[in-house]
Amino acid sequence: MNIHTKYMGLALNSPIVVSASTLSEQTANIVQMEEYGAGAVVMSSLFEEQIRREEEKFRTVMSETSYSFAEALDYFPDLTEFNVGSDEYLENIRKAKERVKIPVIASLNGITNEGWIEYSKLMEDAGADGIEVNIFFIPGDITMSSPEVEHRYLNIIQSIKRAVSIPVAVKLNPYFSAMGNMSLRMKQAGADALVLFNRFYQPDFDINKLAITHDLQYSESNEIRLPLMWIALLYGKVDLSLAATTGVQSATEVIKYILAGADVVMTASSLYKNGIPYLRTMNKDLQDWMYRMGFDNLTAFRGSMSQQHIADPTAYERANYIRILERIQ
Repeated sequence: MNIHTKYMGLALNSPIVVSASTLSEQTANIVQMEEYGAGAVVMSSLFEEQIRREEEKFRTVMSETSYSFAEALDYFPDLTEFNVGSDEYLENIRKAKERVKIPVIASLNGITNEGWIEYSKLMEDAGADGIEVNIFFIPGDITMSSPEVEHRYLNIIQSIKRAVSIPVAVKLNPYFSAMGNMSLRMKQAGADALVLFNRFYQPDFDINKLAITHDLQYSESNEIRLPLMWIALLYGKVDLSLAATTGVQSATEVIKYILAGADVVMTASSLYKNGIPYLRTMNKDLQDWMYRMGFDNLTAFRGSMSQQHIADPTAYERANYIRILERIQ
């Protein structure tokens, strides 16, 4: 069975892509991901805050040492010429590109326009085949309006697209009041793909210590329904590559997302649980299902369960909600 696909113009041997995670921090892991059938790998996110904090520490060390003896300033290069904190990340991109043939996609989480532009350029120069823009932004300021939030996203996309020539995917959250319209506007701003959806790591409370806790919980398969619905609604209506991420634990979720209209399906949780070799199992299970169903390639069934292709389009709308309620005894 042919499981080749295209994602924002990149040719992939499989629709299963390793999503941004700590797994891709090691070049050896990326080599193994290719060996076991990953279509592409998204690098772990580079957070601008981390880099800026390191730069501040660098300035502090330089300042304190310079008070001891003036010659110390000669030991430290100008920060405009030395990208503190990003060097290792960029080197990881270079190493990966030297050792694998599958697309290597950088992931960037910036906080300033300058940071988005600067690090996007560095990633492109390092050899990244694309950039996944991870706009991890929660508008906690209650005075910020919806148009202001939307403008922030669109401005980031436009700034990056003006700076680089490689494709740009936007990993967005599901909280826009008009997701369809926002998708169209992101396309107009220059986005090449949408990644649905970003899982915000939300805090919990320790009621005994009266403290906020932050713990990582892997996604579960029952979380696919929201991105599944939106991919099915957007398929064929926006000229963008669609990537699904959240809840991918097996080939079953991969198949469902492709039926909805996804070009690629991203996973990391399943690899944390089962190991990188599990990619081979997922690919085989996908191909076995295609064989049983009589599908020779992904195009034969991609989007067949989207809103525009099913016999009853209201299944994605209010009418179906009412029918579900009527079934409850």
